[in-house]
Amino acid sequence: MATQGVVKTYDPVTGVGVVVLDEDQSEVYLRPGSLDGSIFRMLRQGQRILFDIEDEDDRQYVTSIKVGQSGY
Repeated sequence: MATQGVVKTYDPVTGVGVVVLDEDQSEVYLRPGSLDGSIFRMLRQGQRILFDIEDEDDRQYVTSIKVGQSGY
């Protein structure tokens, strides 16, 4: 199921960042390669995205990023 959130930080050089979840304001991480397979080449602070969450090494990571609320 897709989750909604807002980009808190994103470094286009490293591909690392943080997204704040709408549902509980917790943070999930963007890691290098998170944008692979997405229409995005970079993200900006405050941008709303739809995504899936993957648990790995006791952390949650963003995967399958889509645009805004409509999921395009």
